[in-house]
Parts: sequence; structure tokens; C-alpha cells
Amino acid sequence: MSLPLFWLVVGGVLCLMELLLPTAFIEATLGVSALVVSVVALVIPQFSIQVAIWMVLSVLANWALKRFVPKRTPYTLADSTEARTLTAIAAGQTGRVLYEGNSWQARCDDQETTIGADEPVIVVGRKGNTLFIMPEHSIR
Repeated sequence: MSLPLFWLVVGGVLCLMELLLPTAFIEATLGVSALVVSVVALVIPQFSIQVAIWMVLSVLANWALKRFVPKRTPYTLADSTEARTLTAIAAGQTGRVLYEGNSWQARCDDQETTIGADEPVIVVGRKGNTLFIMPEHSIR
């Protein structure tokens, strides 16, 4: 097998693997680099130089790709934000609050306190989909 054909096959396989096993475009950049090296192999016959070119192109392509991929940051709940109860929340029980325009399950952080419906509350924490709240009058 000739070296240009070898690099062409490797590049094609890596690009196809990206379609089957998504790896955030890592395999695709390696494949595109191999396709470029298949053209370079027509001019430069030394395999070791071709491998070096492939490695440099792959690193540069991955570096360039990272600049265009948006960074994903997990959504975090802001501390001590205001909400309003939708239902009454008995001591030690859960109820519903309106927080950032959505209805959330909520539990009073103080196990002895009962909160009435339509009262302002402060969100002091979160565990899963449950907000921990305190009545606004008890904090201020």
C-alpha cells in the first residue's frame, strides 16, 4: 500500500468514526489532518516526516477547534434569592414556590416553621429539585 493511500484511508476511517462515536470532533480533526498529510505524502516520501506533520496538524486543529467550542458551565442556583410560596408549607413538609418564573418543590430549612401561601421567602439552598427556603420576615 502506498503512503498517500494509507493516509487517505486513515483519514477516512477517523472521520467516519467521528460520525459513529462522537468525541467532540477530536477524531474528525485527526482525520482531516490525515487527509491533508495524504496530499503531502505525494511530495514528501519519508514516513517519519509525514507522522510529524500529522501530529503538528492534529495539535493545531484541536487547539483551533477549542477556541470555537463554547464552554459549558453547569447551572448553579444563586445563593439567597427571593421566591414566593404558591402553597402553604407545613413544618417538616414540602410545598411549592415560584422561583425565577418556575414552580419548584420547596422545604423550609427550619423544621419548626410553617409558611403560609403567597408569602415572600428566601432560597438558602438546593438539593436536587428541592429548594430549601426561609421566610423573609425571619431573616430580615
